[in-house]
Amino acid sequence: MKRQSPIFKLTIGAMFIALTAIGANITSIIPFLVIGGVPITLQTFFAILAGLVLGSRLGAFTMFAYMLLGLAGVPVFAKFTGGLATVLSPTFGFILSFILVAYIAGKIREKYSHYVAYIIASLVALVVNYLIGTNWMYVAYQFWFEAPPELSYSLVWLWMVAPLPKDIVLSFLAATLAYRLASYNLMIFDQRKIAS
Repeated sequence: MKRQSPIFKLTIGAMFIALTAIGANITSIIPFLVIGGVPITLQTFFAILAGLVLGSRLGAFTMFAYMLLGLAGVPVFAKFTGGLATVLSPTFGFILSFILVAYIAGKIREKYSHYVAYIIASLVALVVNYLIGTNWMYVAYQFWFEAPPELSYSLVWLWMVAPLPKDIVLSFLAATLAYRLASYNLMIFDQRKIAS
């Protein structure tokens, strides 16, 4: 595989930022992807895919840039939101997790190149996304959002049951897509260091 230029890598990284922004607002295109008033997004899918395709460092940097872009006020988050106030949102933990999601998916993928490794990388990254995002949501409702009296830690986790099947399917899809790209030598990071 030819070594890609930094400009090419940054261009692909920018493409992933755009795809993540589109994935965040997919319900604007497909309105029925809302369950119980919660928009079902494709952000996690693109965060995992970024790690698998771009590698741990560039994938994490791409998701970091996506987060900074949103915090700067560009409406790239779900429901076309953005700005510093998003940090206080109950769902900001999921956005924050994308950096680690991409890094972990990429790191596992860099060590192992078989298809099962792609699936494991995707599922481990998904678990990290849920751990950070759901715990942030619980803390947000406890400390700076007005939580209903019956809100409990287990109830917050119960809310995550609705999007879980979709996210598991999309994790497998991200793994399969990245594996196919690798078979055509379309990965961004240097695969020569990876044993087949």
